[in-house]
Amino acid sequence: MSSLPAFRRLPRAVREQQMLDAAVRAFSRRGFHAASMDEIAEDAGISKPMVYAYLGTKEELFIACLHREGTRMVEAIAGAAAPDLPADERLWRGLRAFFGFVGAHRDGWVVLYRQARGEQPFAGELAVMRSRMVEVVAGMLDHALRAQGREVRETDLEVIAYALVGATESLADWLADHPEADPAKTATRMMNIAWLGADQLLRGETWHPAAE
Repeated sequence: MSSLPAFRRLPRAVREQQMLDAAVRAFSRRGFHAASMDEIAEDAGISKPMVYAYLGTKEELFIACLHREGTRMVEAIAGAAAPDLPADERLWRGLRAFFGFVGAHRDGWVVLYRQARGEQPFAGELAVMRSRMVEVVAGMLDHALRAQGREVRETDLEVIAYALVGATESLADWLADHPEADPAKTATRMMNIAWLGADQLLRGETWHPAAE
């Protein structure tokens, strides 16, 4: 009878996800520099050489974590709303999906938003993912507006998307520290803060300072 360890009988894709899960937990708790490959391997229930064999160095492992969590997040947002919905409904569903992701993957959010921002080359990887999210938000708004026969300048859409993404990220960081908070209610709060102004701007209404 075979005495091979159980982990060798698991499909490679499953084992890699277990390694990434363990790595995300470790990086979230301790940061990139303090987290060790030994603790990641132990948490995943495998040997350290297998971590290196599957996912490479600690830097490569961290980048793999960023890619997985970032892809999950963008896919959740992009797949949240049907393209024929009004702009506000599409944005609301996107926000709900985003905050739902953060609520369900708090460790992943911490790795993305906190651990990666001040470390190179990770900050560059994060900037690329953030640009993707801005493109998704701008595309959602543009598609919904065109369906209503409205057209907004590309620059205005980009500015609105960047503003929405930045404010949403800040509130998501708050949510990550408050496990008792309801992600759906947090999405509603964000919608009330953001949409009233965004809707007016998309309609061409702008504020100007009083002439001095």
